[in-house]
Amino acid sequence: MKRVVITGMGALTPVGLGLKSFWENLKLGKNGAGRITRFNPEKFRTQIACELKAFKADDWLDRAEIKRTDPFTQYALIAADEAIKDAQIDFSTVDAYDVGVIWGTGQGGMLTFEEQVKEYTMNDFTPRFSPFFVPKLIANMASGLISIKYGLKGINYSTVSACATSNTAIMDAFNYIRWGKAKMMITGGSEAPITEASIGGFCAMKAMTTRNDAPELACRPFDKGRDGFLMGEGAGALVIEEYEHALARGATIYAEIAGAAMTADAYHMTSTHPEGEGAYNAMRLALKDGGLLAEDVDYLNAHATSTAVGDMSELKAITKLFGENSSQLHISATKSMTGHLLGAAGAIEAIASVMTIKEGIIAPTINLTDPDDTIPADLKIVKLKALTKDVNVAMSNTFGFGGHNGIVVFKKLK
Repeated sequence: MKRVVITGMGALTPVGLGLKSFWENLKLGKNGAGRITRFNPEKFRTQIACELKAFKADDWLDRAEIKRTDPFTQYALIAADEAIKDAQIDFSTVDAYDVGVIWGTGQGGMLTFEEQVKEYTMNDFTPRFSPFFVPKLIANMASGLISIKYGLKGINYSTVSACATSNTAIMDAFNYIRWGKAKMMITGGSEAPITEASIGGFCAMKAMTTRNDAPELACRPFDKGRDGFLMGEGAGALVIEEYEHALARGATIYAEIAGAAMTADAYHMTSTHPEGEGAYNAMRLALKDGGLLAEDVDYLNAHATSTAVGDMSELKAITKLFGENSSQLHISATKSMTGHLLGAAGAIEAIASVMTIKEGIIAPTINLTDPDDTIPADLKIVKLKALTKDVNVAMSNTFGFGGHNGIVVFKKLK
């Protein structure tokens, strides 16, 4: 089995456009929440979200690229380009069939679907669909266009596992490299879900926060006052490659991927298992995959979306797995700042986990001012301000509707 390392990263998030600004603002505890500006949210139960601030697609993409792509694909292209530049790859020196793309999205081209169907129904049901309707809509178009842009001819597809999507993509890319079926992969996820249909659908489920009068306080994982998740948008991209390949080209290495695993709750369409059974086993198997013990883990980036059941089931799973071995484990929930990016959540949280290893700084869980009484007293949740701590192993958790549990573990390169 080949060793796999991370050599490039790119991020497009509600707290920063670009890897550097994303990470700096996470450390500062910057809040990405605000009133929705994509449409008039006045009639919706939830009127707030974490949008990309000051984002203009034409700052990165040309007119033709913008015309033929949905925002979720635009975000993917931008983040992937940053990651590729960060990795300083000269593709002319690499066999194109050794480089692939596995990209994730939970919803795909939701805005495209919404706009085209509206136009159809508002114009006497006369079919005037754009020839770009299907290419902009389908979930695999991000991976396809990334490969086309850089001439990458290796493994290429899209993953969908709801909010575990990005970790699924990272895990698959990791496996193909360590199995010797690729030298390098571009992986991650993107989501553009701040649309009327998407917000409306989640509102109907009563899954989202309704703290419309104080968006900066709305996302509060593990806090007594939490009342649902806050939608976010954006993308995260990672360049991962075979360790020997990275050494041979003199690449800068951020960290190593130690292990990964997935399980299914097989319990409920939208709710996590109340005792965190699937989450526990996914975390346990990810550590086993990486040849690690629970006491080896220094930091855990929690899925923690700020929902009553989800937050506590995850903590139950963490407590069961780490138990007496949690003395050095620190936990934080970066969604408190970025909101929940659905299929892209795992990608930006993987990046946060890797940067935590690189810099020895754990980003905080903001808004956690009144912790839930049921949180075990010995769990160390980093609250309100960042913590400086040497981190050798970091775990990133993601869980999705349908019962999907995806875990990726990173470690300092030694």
